[in-house]
Amino acid sequence: MNPPLQAAKAVSEDDPNAQETRAYRVVAKRIEEIIRDEKIPAGGRLPSERELALRLDVGRALVREAMIALELSGIVEVRLGSGVYVNEKLHIAPSVNEAGSGSGPFEILSARKLIESEIAAVAARMATDSAIDAILTAVNDMERFYSDRKRNEEADRTFHLAVARATGNTAYVEVVECMWNQRGRLWSKMDEHFHTDELRHATLADHRRILEAIATRDSAGARRAMRAHLDRVTREFSRGWSLKDSVVPQSPDFPESSES
Repeated sequence: MNPPLQAAKAVSEDDPNAQETRAYRVVAKRIEEIIRDEKIPAGGRLPSERELALRLDVGRALVREAMIALELSGIVEVRLGSGVYVNEKLHIAPSVNEAGSGSGPFEILSARKLIESEIAAVAARMATDSAIDAILTAVNDMERFYSDRKRNEEADRTFHLAVARATGNTAYVEVVECMWNQRGRLWSKMDEHFHTDELRHATLADHRRILEAIATRDSAGARRAMRAHLDRVTREFSRGWSLKDSVVPQSPDFPESSES
């Protein structure tokens, strides 16, 4: 077990009544120690994500979540295409624990990939015509509100809940809703940095493939399509801080069955 995970485990073992310590919070505290011990000045650049992952013996996804928590706390500033810097204008902000109080974005995506892939497979077997129509409506709303980020995200949420409802099992709906509701400030900041027009375009194409598999009663295909979709989101959130410098489509084109 790596040191941050050992530290998180030790907290709960020392005090069984203590609130669980998230691993990314422990990593964030370790990065704060590096800033202090190495006397990195305000405006100074932190070691790269790769170097920090090696030094702390953790995965890069965990370092990324820790960096976002530190950004929300006002300790660092993420400059896409450049790196992460000690904030030049340190101000009173929430602690790391308050900035990221729930599961990390990659934890949520991992759980969703496991659970929602199976939900999609069940939906392909159980969906009624009206349930399929509800999924189609959500997909059409995502396209209709493509340029309205807030309403596009609402349609995205509606899509995933509609797939869960198509199973006829309300427990699945509650699980999906719970996972969606865990997308707190940490997720929002990650999404702000990495959810590009390119990803929104790919998400719509992914959703159409999931819909097609469910509508044609292709259970295995629905499982693969949902897993591929959530794998794509994970990959995009895992790319370098220079993501926004990449070329993205200038206008959406949504073929019914295109592969991306």
